[in-house]
Amino acid sequence: MQLECLFFGPFREDVGEEAVDWETDAGTVGDLLAELETEYPVLEGRLVDGDDLAGETVVTKNKKDVRHIDGLETELEDGDVYRLVPSVYGG
Repeated sequence: MQLECLFFGPFREDVGEEAVDWETDAGTVGDLLAELETEYPVLEGRLVDGDDLAGETVVTKNKKDVRHIDGLETELEDGDVYRLVPSVYGG
């Protein structure tokens, strides 16, 4: 399945890109975040903390906060756009 991941603030700086097209066989947001932490070790522990999002990190699926869907168990769908916003970044 093909997804788009958009990074904001320090995540963008650490990854070195604003957006990446991501091909995955992951089934849930938690699986996706674990993959991203593996691909970008600088993000390790900054996306997922145990069974929850790390800190105040916000992850949205097609502009809807995954905490208001099924959290890390939110199912991925082909073509989804995920936005990853660190807790220290605001507007």
